Amino acid sequence: MDEIIKRKKTRHVYVGPIKIGGNAPIAVQSMTCTDTRDVEATVDQIRRLENAACEIVRVAVLAISAIRNGADCIRINPGNTGKDKIRKIIHEAKERGVSIRIGVNAGSLEKDILARHGAPTAPALVESALRNIELFEDMDFRSIKLSVKASDVPTMIKANRAISAATDYPLHLGVTEAGSLVNSSIKSSIGIGVLLNEGIGDTIRVSISGDPVGEVGVAYGILRALGIRRVGPDIVSCPTCGRCEIDLFRLVEEVENRLAGVKEYFKVALMGCVVNGPGEAAEADIGIAGGRHFGFLFKKGKIVRKIKEEEFVDTLMDEIDVMIKDRRQKSEVGDQE
Repeated sequence: MDEIIKRKKTRHVYVGPIKIGGNAPIAVQSMTCTDTRDVEATVDQIRRLENAACEIVRVAVLAISAIRNGADCIRINPGNTGKDKIRKIIHEAKERGVSIRIGVNAGSLEKDILARHGAPTAPALVESALRNIELFEDMDFRSIKLSVKASDVPTMIKANRAISAATDYPLHLGVTEAGSLVNSSIKSSIGIGVLLNEGIGDTIRVSISGDPVGEVGVAYGILRALGIRRVGPDIVSCPTCGRCEIDLFRLVEEVENRLAGVKEYFKVALMGCVVNGPGEAAEADIGIAGGRHFGFLFKKGKIVRKIKEEEFVDTLMDEIDVMIKDRRQKSEVGDQE
């Protein structure tokens, strides 16, 4: 799918094999919430994030130790890190070819900047970012990506607009301390979505209080909604009305659970009306339109066959499995030609 948004061209850096910035796809990242000393639990969570299509995973460890032990990139918070320590970190990263994210956070600005501005405003965040960019550049280190985050969405948007206009380093977008799944999804969709729609941003993270695997699905949902990247299924469903005679909410939940972790893109429609459902969701690749005790399986708005209500999910998943296999085979044939 071609991007319908004209992105700002930024410099590029690498986080391991992942290219960030330039013309690279906008990357989705997350962070483990385990006690890092519990290696087994941390590795297990990293693998679950990877299976959910998370492309960059951040882990809370000491910066210099991480660099010396093979980290591809580290993140420093200037407000919590003195200049002398930052210089040591830059030196270590430069020696080993490790990139650094300068992570400016409204909750931990440098004391002098906070005192001057009186509050963690957008200009205060930008001042901190520019000050630290200067420090890095003075040491001839430019393998940088930036993030300027706040829990206040308008502040986050204003700060990122300003820093994007002031520099061409790649930007990581996120609304920090965004809260539970629902609150975070709302705040992140607005904050990240507004900026992406303006062509700003090279990586994103949706910060949720809870299992970080849930962050990945929301992040890709934002990218899909804006037509930027197609990763994972797009499940659409009607809000239901008096004509709905099936438990559509349970059906949607079960299909979402069964499709969790699928990376291929396709649109699935789950509709509560056999009369209007197929036509209303004609753009979907596949779907179910349910009536009392039965429903129709349809593809691209065309009814394929009638099925019993208890067979909805299994029939749909079988058809999706066939569709995915067909696509993969066609892709393999195309690669060989």
